[in-house]
Amino acid sequence: MEYQPLVLKTQPRPAASKHNPESRYWRQFKHPVFVKEYAPVTSVHFSPAKPHRYAVTAATRVQIYAPRTQKVVKTISRFKDVARSGNIRGDGKLLAAGDDSGLVQVFDMNSRTILRTLDSHKQPVHVTKFSALTPTQVLSCSDDTTVKLWDVPSQTPITTFTSHTDYVRTGQISTSDPNLILTGSYDASIRLHDARSGNCEMVMGGHDAQSTSGSVPVEQVLIFPSGTAVVSSAGPIIRVWDIVMGGRCTRALSNHQKTITSLTFNADASRVLTGGLDHLVKVYDVSTYKVVHTMRYPSPLLCLAISPDETHIAAGMADGMLSVRYRQPNASEQSMLNSNYLATTSNFLDISNAGSGITRDKTRPRPTGDANEFRVESRRTKRLKDYDKLLKGFKYSAALDAVLRKQVPPTTTFSLIQELIHRDGLRSALAGRDDVLLEPVLRLLVKYVADPRFGQLVCDMAALVIDMYGPVLGQSPLIDSLVLRLRKKIVAELRFQQELVKAKGALNMVLASTNPAATF
Repeated sequence: MEYQPLVLKTQPRPAASKHNPESRYWRQFKHPVFVKEYAPVTSVHFSPAKPHRYAVTAATRVQIYAPRTQKVVKTISRFKDVARSGNIRGDGKLLAAGDDSGLVQVFDMNSRTILRTLDSHKQPVHVTKFSALTPTQVLSCSDDTTVKLWDVPSQTPITTFTSHTDYVRTGQISTSDPNLILTGSYDASIRLHDARSGNCEMVMGGHDAQSTSGSVPVEQVLIFPSGTAVVSSAGPIIRVWDIVMGGRCTRALSNHQKTITSLTFNADASRVLTGGLDHLVKVYDVSTYKVVHTMRYPSPLLCLAISPDETHIAAGMADGMLSVRYRQPNASEQSMLNSNYLATTSNFLDISNAGSGITRDKTRPRPTGDANEFRVESRRTKRLKDYDKLLKGFKYSAALDAVLRKQVPPTTTFSLIQELIHRDGLRSALAGRDDVLLEPVLRLLVKYVADPRFGQLVCDMAALVIDMYGPVLGQSPLIDSLVLRLRKKIVAELRFQQELVKAKGALNMVLASTNPAATF
């Protein structure tokens, strides 16, 4: 019969150090890189096309950063006033940005040339966004209370919406229907417009529906990719609106202490990330709208963005700092990204070589053979750990010494001790030790005697050690000091448990006096 390796038993961690899988995922975004800009960073936008460069808008310029090096690769500074909302088109070739003079300009990303100038707004333009489904159209929202949908080639507005009565600081074109435009204004309303009719088709919010918030300005809006729901932020509250139900508010969440300045989806829109002036970024699960993770930043946040491949989170702050957190994709994610990249490259080569007479090599041999043939699967035998080899040879004392080293985790050590107990070999593993070989055993007992995960095993092992080596105590000062430390920790733990029992009894009396059914 083949030897079965030692099964490591997983022990539950203390509640204070427990992290759910969701929190562990977002904690992978670490080692933030801080870049100092000359003015508050008001906008960050990742290019939908690889390599997902991102545009950072601050002061009178828009800078393009490389995600791998976090270095500036392009600087666009041809603005007459403070630049706003640098937005990269889906193919990564063009960039649109507004400024405080009311201009909307379209730039070539490579040459930084101004391709189009859209001049119609009378006050600062805080929102410029390309349409995802119609790349030749740009949305602009201005402080002159108007919203315009532009045709870039002709430099003329297709439609102008004038239903808002105050600054329009947020807007988005639906990714499911290019004719639907969602905007939010400082008049405390969220409006859904139709570019075909040029009218406002739905109003969400307003003074009547937001009686609790009154005239709190709407800072940000997001429309789900399905086009059936909307997320908005006004003050420290985010709301979820159902478009199918006529713009009814289905959720109102208040997890920030100050104004929420940024909203963004992750790649598949299963999470909503919010950033606020309280220095916090919160991650919401859209299925339950519960906060699954919180990140803290050193300054108030003005903008937030996550890369399409979910490897970078960029945040702009009011003190001019840009923070970029990076997550190393795992092997499966990396292989998927590489395969997608290779597939895109191969398709590009096929298209580019279609008219040149160049063909790819398709002569690679394919496996042949009878479909009914069977192939014996070959498996490589797993190499045994050192302690498994010793257990296999019934060298119990050496196996115990192998797991008493500092680099071995305690779960492995106590799994082997449990295996020795099952084999009735713990006594033989502990027998015949001098003070040098007995020291690591006692240090293990001292370290984990108060750990609830291993307390029972430590007590059983300590009783056996004292029974075996009690007659020779007093001959080694080091062993005697370790035994005294073990006794002190046991006494302290017993005292602590007694205090807990007293506290439990007192709480039971208090709860029983108010509610007889409420007992621990």
